[in-house]
Amino acid sequence: MKLEPDDFKLELNTVWRFPKRGDWATHDAKYPGNWSPFIPRNIILRYSLTGDLVLDQFVGGGTTLVEAKLLNRNCIGVDVNESALVRCHEKCNFKIDNMAATTIRNGDARDLNFIANESIDLICTHPPYANIIKYSEDNGNDLSRCKIKEFLYEMESVAGECFRVLKDDKYCAILIGDTRSKGHVVQLGFSVMNIFINTGFYLKEIIIKEQFNCKSTGYWKESSIKYNFLLLAHEYLFVFKK
Repeated sequence: MKLEPDDFKLELNTVWRFPKRGDWATHDAKYPGNWSPFIPRNIILRYSLTGDLVLDQFVGGGTTLVEAKLLNRNCIGVDVNESALVRCHEKCNFKIDNMAATTIRNGDARDLNFIANESIDLICTHPPYANIIKYSEDNGNDLSRCKIKEFLYEMESVAGECFRVLKDDKYCAILIGDTRSKGHVVQLGFSVMNIFINTGFYLKEIIIKEQFNCKSTGYWKESSIKYNFLLLAHEYLFVFKK
């Protein structure tokens, strides 16, 4: 099993593009909405040190966990959906010659009561974009079942917990994108950014991440012309510092 990408280079500017999403280790694109492993790899290498403790409280398909393990960082992966946790265990079921510890548990990003104050060295996470992709049918704690207004309200609690568990002078990186409603852009990304700033974080970076390989590309290209709107082909990676 290949344990690292070929010819990897750390990203040096604020526009990131990964036409090939990455297929080393146990990574794949089967979990809906999961991010390219190049993203957590860059974040972990730039904003943490060997042996640090990384948190992903929307761990989903386990991409962050795998990268943390490969890069010799301890990691806590949290998700409200048991099906995601099963997949995380499968993805992390490989051996590597380092001392990294991986913890996977059920939990709510709005209430990380099992994590001590100022105990996390890096937060590296990819929350749902409100209800664009629903990850469960009846889980009342799943933020992917929330409409935009409710989602943003709940993200205030998420930001508060991020601030509480993160050590001073450490970083919190969040990937999130926008959506559309009735033909107009809904600024989900910048709304989340402002929530974190209002919580007390400083904005370190705004990174534009270009989207590739969207399954509905053909349909949406036709609709874009027919109904006169531009395709949303980017997401925001916000890096905050406490």
